[in-house]
Amino acid sequence: MQDYVLRLDQVGMNDVETVGGKNASLGEMISQLSSAGVKVPNGFATTAEAFRDFLKHGGLEEKINQTLKSLDADNVIELADTGKMIRGWIMDAPFQPALDQAIETAFTEMCGDNPNLSVAVRSSATAEDLPDASFAGQQETFLNIRGLDNVKHAIKEVFASLYNDRAISYRVHQGFEHSEVALSAGIQRMVRSETAASGVMFTIDTESGFPHVAFITSAYGLGETVVQGAVNPDEFYVYKPTLQMGAPAILRRNLGAKAIKMVYTNDASAGNAVETVSVPVEQRNQFSINDEDVQELARLAVIIEKHYGRPMDIEWAKDGDDGGLYIVQARPETVKSRDKSTVIERYLLKETGKCLVEGRSIGHRIGSGPVRIVHDISEMHLVQPGEVLVTDMTDPDWEPVMKKAAAIVTNRGGRTCHAAIIARELGIPAIVGCGDATEVLKDEQVVTVSCAEGDTGRAYEGQLDFEHQTNNVESMPNLPFDIMMNVGNPDRAFDFQSLPNSGVGLARLEFIINRMIGVHPKALLNFDEQSRDLRQTIERRIAGYGDPVEFYVERLVEGISTLAAAFYPKKVIVRMSDFKSNEYGHLIGGEHYEPSEENPMLGFRGATRYISEDFRDCFELECRALKKVRDEMRFTNVEIMVPFVRTVGEARQVVDLLAENGLKRGENGLRVIMMCEIPSNALLADQFLEYFDGFSIGSNDLTQLTLGLDRDSGVIAHLFDERDDAVKQLLEMAIDACRAQGKYIGICGQGPSDHPDLAHWLMEKGISSVSLNPDSVLDTWFFLSNSEND
Repeated sequence: MQDYVLRLDQVGMNDVETVGGKNASLGEMISQLSSAGVKVPNGFATTAEAFRDFLKHGGLEEKINQTLKSLDADNVIELADTGKMIRGWIMDAPFQPALDQAIETAFTEMCGDNPNLSVAVRSSATAEDLPDASFAGQQETFLNIRGLDNVKHAIKEVFASLYNDRAISYRVHQGFEHSEVALSAGIQRMVRSETAASGVMFTIDTESGFPHVAFITSAYGLGETVVQGAVNPDEFYVYKPTLQMGAPAILRRNLGAKAIKMVYTNDASAGNAVETVSVPVEQRNQFSINDEDVQELARLAVIIEKHYGRPMDIEWAKDGDDGGLYIVQARPETVKSRDKSTVIERYLLKETGKCLVEGRSIGHRIGSGPVRIVHDISEMHLVQPGEVLVTDMTDPDWEPVMKKAAAIVTNRGGRTCHAAIIARELGIPAIVGCGDATEVLKDEQVVTVSCAEGDTGRAYEGQLDFEHQTNNVESMPNLPFDIMMNVGNPDRAFDFQSLPNSGVGLARLEFIINRMIGVHPKALLNFDEQSRDLRQTIERRIAGYGDPVEFYVERLVEGISTLAAAFYPKKVIVRMSDFKSNEYGHLIGGEHYEPSEENPMLGFRGATRYISEDFRDCFELECRALKKVRDEMRFTNVEIMVPFVRTVGEARQVVDLLAENGLKRGENGLRVIMMCEIPSNALLADQFLEYFDGFSIGSNDLTQLTLGLDRDSGVIAHLFDERDDAVKQLLEMAIDACRAQGKYIGICGQGPSDHPDLAHWLMEKGISSVSLNPDSVLDTWFFLSNSEND
């Protein structure tokens, strides 16, 4: 029996050739990580020797090898016919008597007093889950199998799945000999996640490769819906360094649609033991796991990653009976962890167009071509090279044609589904979870699929112009000041942090409010006073959060902490909200609370707004969020910036108000910076600096107010120039005042991004830092380096 079956607790990572990568990893965790709290359901595995002897016993080994030798794996129809034929041979062949007996003995021991034990029967190949090839989803898994005969049939199905179309194709394209790969079937006690939740987690960010976060997905029921991409799951990002310090570490939460879940049926046979059912709306509008579960899963992910010494791709399940969190698979992450290049690759959309559909972006790339809608696997052969593959959901069966596509767009799926993994591995941009892509897009319609704009991927009408840039950043030349970045979008934070930088000189809070919240804070504070229709609109927005105010604060916390984590320990200077009244008015419910102003640019904004009775309670919510990020989540690299301070009296009042809300200058290392963007700020610099730790120059407003022109006016746009002598004189005054007092002086306006010569002038005047838009960092850096050397 030892030759054909082993208990999982008898194997480890040295046994990949015996029981395959998946089963070896399960055994490794059972024996090595149980004491650290990693719970893995036990079971047994058939060996590679059992599989090879099975093929020999049925006279199939040579027959299969000869058949595959003459196969053209790029011919989709030939591939399908050949795979089907081989799988039929395997299903018709009997087990050799010794294997049959070994399975029966092991299963009887496993069941003990419960002959009706529900088990999962999973595949585990000897050439899978390697650090340089994922083989993700190439073979089958069968859930909720009960009874010996059903288990034996499921094992046979697993054996046959080594010759799935996708598995044959993948081996060919990865350069593996078919005859060198053997299969082990793992039989494992089921975790009762059908009454709870399950999902997938990675120990790095799957899109950017940022190594300091765990990325967790979760949906109700059995985990196959998440793995397959049949459901749009909840998503969570957890910051690993502060998690290990015992601090609250959840950076982001994204509520998924979770429209369906997979549950048990009363039929215990392979292929019939589970079904998908609809999830009630009230459950869809809640997160499928709570914050404690998220943090515990991340803790387990860190333990597993440390043990294996590499980024990992992990499947987990929560048991609805005992509430426990179990690990059911762990394998190396194979795409971003291999990307050790010092070359930064960037795709930039050069024009905009009509957005047709949007969903979650996979890969920071752009592709374009004619649409090819494929309704099911039987139509795969229709896909031509360079087309945009559009379908309800892709799974690994589609791998043979995925590599032909310029891009992939699906109705369903999340970032951790097998199709997303394969798309990343192939380097193809993909948008998953669009909902209605197959209805909106039409065959042969030319579209541009952009995954280069953050979390949200968009398919635009027509062939839009885009740029593909590569820069080697291994050894950036030294400059006499810091290059920082203006980053408003937390979606891009993990991506942007890989650029050379000294931190974030401007993080705009209004970007977070607009993109992640979308509701006026007053409408949330006074939720009960809103009309019924408006309350319903707001309720849809705040789904998953406890109440309207908690939603506002927590979403601010998520946006700020994501930026802070991405760049830690470098400084991240967060500017308090700087919406004008017309911009606040565009938020949901905003029209009821904002004044009508002729010139909002010069009206109710900045410090004036914060200290007013009308807005103070809203400002206090921003303070609550920043205090939590700094004090509870321990991101003390976050600093505060106050915009549009008109008078020294306002400066004193706003700094006092910050202190009243737990954000006192100097406490816990807090620096409070002032935007220098009004001529009075530079003219009275010494007086303003009594209340602040430095200036960050806002060159846009400073130019507008110095030259007396409306920066939004097209008629006089030609006069707008930050390099005007009057503007430069004020800039020099601000720089000199800060340098004389030994305080921070930076610039975060658009000027240096648009005009490298202005950046060079600022460098000569002794500015501490220049904060640039991310797309101009490299060009400006090299320009300044060259001008230094001239």
